[in-house]
Amino acid sequence: MGVAGCGKTTFGQALADALGAPYLEGDALHPPGNIAKMTGGTPLTDVDRAPWLDLIVARMKEAPGIVVACSALKRSYRDRLRIAGPLIFVHLRGARAEIKARLAVRQHHFMAPSLIDSQFATLEDPEGEPGVITIDITQDPADALAGALVAIKGQGDRHV
Repeated sequence: MGVAGCGKTTFGQALADALGAPYLEGDALHPPGNIAKMTGGTPLTDVDRAPWLDLIVARMKEAPGIVVACSALKRSYRDRLRIAGPLIFVHLRGARAEIKARLAVRQHHFMAPSLIDSQFATLEDPEGEPGVITIDITQDPADALAGALVAIKGQGDRHV
């Protein structure tokens, strides 16, 4: 979980591979209306996100142990996802300047880079929530993955 450009797709796929788990790219489940809004530079609302989050929950219920890349920016969104069962959220945290630099070079994604400010405005830091691991995105990717795997093993049997 985290704002656009923090590395959810790359990290999520690496984590799924390391765990031998299936991987789901949450962005692939956005309805066309959401994609059109984001492409046009309009931030999504809670109403826009609700059916998308419900679809992710349904997919998690179908595949226990799945790794899902999903922004899950607000506590209410994470709580909605928790309906699927015990979850571990890996929060990929980065400074706004680092994220903006990443978005400046990202290609082939529908989300307009101009939306990063709205992403940070929406983000409710999950620090202190149960089942949350925070990873600094500026560290070496292999070290980040190794640290997450150790923390996940300490969390028990949950979705990631």
